[in-house]
Amino acid sequence: MLQVNDYCVAYGQSEVIHDLNFEIQPKEIVAVMGRNGMGKTTLMKSLIGMQPSSKGKVVLDGVDLSNAKSFQRVQGGFGFVPQGRMIFSTMTVKENIETGLTSTGEKTIPSDLYELFPVLEEMKGRRGGNLSGGQQQQLAIARALASKPKTLLLDEPTEGIQPSIIRDMARTLKKIRDTRGLSIVVSEQVLSFALDIADRVLVLEKGRIVHEELRENLNEAKVAAYLAV
Repeated sequence: MLQVNDYCVAYGQSEVIHDLNFEIQPKEIVAVMGRNGMGKTTLMKSLIGMQPSSKGKVVLDGVDLSNAKSFQRVQGGFGFVPQGRMIFSTMTVKENIETGLTSTGEKTIPSDLYELFPVLEEMKGRRGGNLSGGQQQQLAIARALASKPKTLLLDEPTEGIQPSIIRDMARTLKKIRDTRGLSIVVSEQVLSFALDIADRVLVLEKGRIVHEELRENLNEAKVAAYLAV
């Protein structure tokens, strides 16, 4: 579903992501883990086109999107949930989700989105800024799903969210994968969340993949050591 080859990202002369190579299979959930400053957010922003790559290829479902702009990547099948959620605080819940429809040409929000997030239907007339952190995260995911992506990118989705909501989010993401057939890439520092959802874990250290393991074989202590400050 997603192939990333010889991928580099730089800020000016400073290279942050170094020659990454990885693949994401259809309907696979992959957690990209690492401490702060190891390149997770840079990678996610670059995959969606917010930060240009300096070298390498991004191929989504057989289509090379390496030189595509962000809106073209969304049209090509990427959905993005940014760090900090970045919902439109003065717009209603309904209006926020409708912004995700622009790439599909549809005018109405699919009812199955509200089935995934019933609280959003109850609050569809409420302003996004008046929602709790967990509700805003649900809204950001619903907005991304409205564009009917093939691969969903989530950058640090558990940041600032209470543990009970994190467990609910893990269940919802697995349901999204199963019902919509999506591949999901999530950057994360919370190991328990990654273990809940991921089929495979990649560990980033200073912009390089230093460890990769299937969930069923995962050495938790080794991954936890990479995440320790």
